[in-house]
Formats: sequence, structure tokens, C-alpha cells
Amino acid sequence: MRGVPVPAAPAAREFLRRCALLCGALAVITSCGWNSGGDGENGRLPAAPNGVTAAAGSATSVHVMWNAIDGAEAYEVYRGATKVKEVPAADRMVDVTRLRPSTTYVFTVRARDTDGRLGPRSREVRATTPAAAAADRSAPTRPPGARGRAAGSRAVQLTWSAATDDRGVVSYEVYQGDTRIHSVGGGQTATVVAGLRPGTRYSFTVRARDAADNVSPASAAVRLTTPGADDGRAGAPTGLRATTHHADEAYYIDLTWVPPRVDGVVTEYRIHLDGRPATSLVYGGDAPRDRAEYSFYAGAEAGVTHRVRIRAKLPDGTWGGFSAERTVTTGERR
Repeated sequence: MRGVPVPAAPAAREFLRRCALLCGALAVITSCGWNSGGDGENGRLPAAPNGVTAAAGSATSVHVMWNAIDGAEAYEVYRGATKVKEVPAADRMVDVTRLRPSTTYVFTVRARDTDGRLGPRSREVRATTPAAAAADRSAPTRPPGARGRAAGSRAVQLTWSAATDDRGVVSYEVYQGDTRIHSVGGGQTATVVAGLRPGTRYSFTVRARDAADNVSPASAAVRLTTPGADDGRAGAPTGLRATTHHADEAYYIDLTWVPPRVDGVVTEYRIHLDGRPATSLVYGGDAPRDRAEYSFYAGAEAGVTHRVRIRAKLPDGTWGGFSAERTVTTGERR
């Protein structure tokens, strides 16, 4: 067997010295982020989502929730090692369906940023689906005694009494207006809803769900106003700019702005023209976070001056304040 030639002693020392210098240089390059496996902007991946919970919603579904992560474009939900759901950053909750009754499942969540990079997994959470209820078509009763109180200027505490069901309530679902925003286990009759705005009126209801996915009527509405004052500026778009362009024998108003910095992603805007609502803009899962733009029809006549401003529908379901108003004249160059 042929081996690797071994240099003489002086040559060997020189060989080792050069290797050490080369390795040191490579270490410096790697530590400076010059390697191809760098983490991109600021050298940071998205953080692991925290506040992750999982609760059975029925015999075949589990409701998974988590807190928002800065810089997240979307979230991926895993059952064991398998990715089962992907949702935009505005959602932060999901129902995992088509599960087996009487089975324990393990879930984790990962955040993905705008560059498509995945952060680490959250801590594992477990949920056990109840036994299946054969031929159960009877929905739970309406949860009675729903009430609430403000818990500071940005949260409310809701409580209710237990609903009844011939097979048992598996979960309670909390709605803000017509939107489901939270879910808790069937043995829980209280929860805290956070991420609200000061000085804002909200309406909440609660519904009960059984193992067969039968859902009760809504509880009585709980109407609360969070304390404090909110002039809307914290939820208003900033940096609004307005110009016009001419195309196809018509004039269009071109807007750019910075979305409001809020907990979650803004996906809907309402544009006001000359003091009245003119058009709405709704994004899907790719809503802009740093700079938004939109163009809309303004008529065929040049030299017409318009006033324009914009407001956002915030993740808590309320409308934020208006941006600064801009004046723009069709056909005018800026």
C-alpha cells in the first residue's frame, strides 16, 4: 500500500505553518460573512415564533396559534417533520384538519422572511384529538354569560359560562366582529385578546364547537372600549406621494406610501379622493411591508386638481388614521 509522502522535519514545520496561516485566513473570511452561506441582511434569520399553542378543535382538527415575529413574510406549520400549512404573516393561526380522532400530535412553527429564508423551529406543542362522535348532528348550546373588561389600553379579558352538548364541547372560538381571532380548549371559559388599539370600540362573541365540528350560535355580543386615546397617527400610512401619468387617452393618479408599523401585516387600504371614498385596495399574502404603490383612474381631462389621502385597515379589524393629504393636478409634471 502506498502512503502519503512525509516531508523532512524542517519542511514539515514550514508546511504546518502555512496550513495554519491559510486556516486562519479562512476563519477570518467566514467570520466576516464573506462565505456563500451568510444569513443575508444584518446576518440574522427570522427568530423562532414564541407563544405557540395547540388545542383540539374537533375529533379531526387542531387549532394552532403563535405570536408575531418581526420581519416574517409567512409562517410554516409542521406536524412532526411534515409541513402541513403555510399562512401569510397577518394570520398567525391556522386549523390543521384531516387528523385522526383520539391521537396526540406534535406541532412546531417556523417564520420565513421576504428572502425566503426559514428561521428555527418554535418549541414543540402537543394536542390530543378527542374520540369521534358517531352521527352527531346536534350543535352545542350558545355560550351564556359572555362578558369582558379592558386589561390595559391594548387588551381585553373575556369570560363566559360553559355551553352544553350531548357529547361534550371540544373548543370555544372567539370572534371579533365576523372574524375568528382566537380559539381555546373546551375546558376553558376565559381568555385575553391582545394587540388592540387604545380608545377603540370592539365587539366580541364566542361560539362552542363539539367533536363532530358542530358549532353553536354566537353568544351575546361583548362590546368594550379600550381606555386611553388614539389619534390614529400610529396606524396611519406615512410618506404619501401623489403624481399623475397619461395613458390610453386618460389620466391616472399614482400613489406611493409607507405602510403603518403595526403588529401584523396590513392587507387592505381605502383611498379617499376629494373628501370621499374613491377606491379600495386589497392585497393577498404578498402585501408590502416597506413601500406600497397603487395607480387608479382619474378622468380624461387635464388640469383637474384633486385632494387624495389613504387609510389602512389594521390587523385588529379597525381602520387606522388617515395619511397626510396630498394635492395633485392631472397632466402636471413633478
